[in-house]
This record gives sequence, structure tokens and C-alpha cells, in this order.
Amino acid sequence: MSEILFINGKVRFPITLDPSVWIFDDRKVDLTTYFTETKEEKSELEDYLKHTSEHWDREIRDGAAFPPIQKSVKKFKKEQLITGTFGIPLHPFFKNAEITAEATHVEIHTLHDSITLSLEEANNVILGFSKDGKPLREDGPVHLYFGDGSNINNPTRNIRKFTII
Repeated sequence: MSEILFINGKVRFPITLDPSVWIFDDRKVDLTTYFTETKEEKSELEDYLKHTSEHWDREIRDGAAFPPIQKSVKKFKKEQLITGTFGIPLHPFFKNAEITAEATHVEIHTLHDSITLSLEEANNVILGFSKDGKPLREDGPVHLYFGDGSNINNPTRNIRKFTII
């Protein structure tokens, strides 16, 4: 069970997280570039509409079959998944758990101790779940990176659960 994480405490819905399936999640970020590239706020709806529009245009122009370049793109993306280093933002999981109004902090429990962050700080956290295409089994299941990248060389390791206090 050490591969499963928990979010509990002052939440409407206590939830469990399985980092092994995040490789297929569209919210994942590439940790090799995430803290060095400039960030722009993107709307999920805007991204969805753009992707759908591109797909529609391609079908009108080329028919329903994938053009030959699509196969190369798919192969590249598959290879990137196998060799990449990825993380995922923590805030969508907090949103799904529905944190109560009186909550102010998050206590992050590791194998050996715990740290406390304000909700604002915790909403900017990135959870690293893959390094060079492999899950973080030895000191994982996730590594915690602050949103500003200040601990990029020394993330918090061996995380077991998040308690909203």
C-alpha cells in the first residue's frame, strides 16, 4: 500500500491517489523543463476547444484517417512517456476533495516526519512521480516540489499522505 497516497482531514471527500496511473493524465508536466520555462495561464476549456477545432479541421481537410505525420507524432509521444521525468500539480486533487472553508494548512506526512504548508503554498506544489520513465519506488511514490522550484535539487521524498488542517 505504500504506492497509494491519501488526502484527508478537513475535506468533504477524503480521496486516495495512485501515482502509477498519472503517466496517462493530461495534466502531467515535464519536470526537466517545468521550472525553467515561462508559464502562461491556460484554460482547460480553451485547450479542449483548440484541440477539438484542430481535429475537426484535419478531418474536413484529410478525411477521418490519420495522415502519415500523425503516426510519427504518436511514436514520439510514446517514446517520451517511456523515458520522461514527470510531475503533476496537486491543486486539482484538492479541488476534487473539496477542502472545507475553515481549513488553513496542509500537513504533509512522510515516512519519517511531516511538514506543514499553507493552503496557498500547497496549491502551487508539483508532485514528481516519474524519473527517466521509471516510477519513484525507492524514495517515493512521489517527490514534492514547491511551485517556485526552490527545492528542485532536494525535493521532499517518501510522502504518504496529505492532511488538511
